[in-house]
Amino acid sequence: MSQDAAITRRATLIVAATAAWWSPLRRAQAADAPKELRIGFQKGSVNLVFLKLRGTLEKRLPSTRVSWVEFPAGPQLLEALAVGSVDFGATGDSPPVFAQAAGKDLVYVGAEPPKPDASAILVKPDSPIRTLTDLKGRKLAFQRGSSAHFLTVRALEKAGIAWSDFTPVALAPAEARAAFERGSVDAWAIWDPYFAAAEIAGNTRILVTSRGLTNNNTVYLASPAFASQPAVLKALFETITEAEAWSRTNRKEAAQQVADFTGLNLSTVHRFLERRPAAPVGPITAQIVAEQQRVADAFHKLQLIPKPIRVSDIVLKSPA
Repeated sequence: MSQDAAITRRATLIVAATAAWWSPLRRAQAADAPKELRIGFQKGSVNLVFLKLRGTLEKRLPSTRVSWVEFPAGPQLLEALAVGSVDFGATGDSPPVFAQAAGKDLVYVGAEPPKPDASAILVKPDSPIRTLTDLKGRKLAFQRGSSAHFLTVRALEKAGIAWSDFTPVALAPAEARAAFERGSVDAWAIWDPYFAAAEIAGNTRILVTSRGLTNNNTVYLASPAFASQPAVLKALFETITEAEAWSRTNRKEAAQQVADFTGLNLSTVHRFLERRPAAPVGPITAQIVAEQQRVADAFHKLQLIPKPIRVSDIVLKSPA
């Protein structure tokens, strides 16, 4: 089975698993809704962006005051989650690993199918870096604790380059792009929509995408208090999945809305939407747990997190 076929199959299974997961909660009443729900999102959290723009969650939970807080990357979002500034959010694979290793109090509550083409390591068109092995001795920028951090780990592993044999430059996406453009770093590991924006702007070359290196999973996390409200999670995930489905059947309108909201070039939005597979939200499966554990083990092996962790310890259990 090809990787694309496997991803499509996983998306189908997620839809089925979601129905089974939430079936005991079908009689949940609006009275279960909290007074306030604070959602953290990023420009790349496309499903949450569509949900915000469509306003369907506010209609589904009319007695709840929903607020939206934007973050530049997952680590910042999970820090806010840990200190109680938001209740729920979505990140890539690595931020929750770093957060759990740091003792942050959070819970995995859902996930999307993999997006193996949505991240890349970029170099300049005239760069002498032609293969992954050429990264040895070079400066590579990425957001510490992000999915791009894990992409870097896997890329160097594939190339047989020790972590000590290159220079990591930890920068948030905007600062990393500036450093890349002025030539302060030799390469840049980044995810969409920043990846797509750099592509469209030109003066970049894709050294490698995450395909074959990482699954580039998107996971949803919540505070323990919010994770204990299954009826609200059910409403949230149903409306997220509905918004994602709408975006697929109304691509032109959806892209324009995202461009207007984010300030991104419309061509950039079309580029990163084109490489997104169907992304219904489902429960955290055993496969997702295993993939997250591999991320955690890889970071611990390199002593990039302070202790080993067991991902399954903070995964929401299926309702009885």
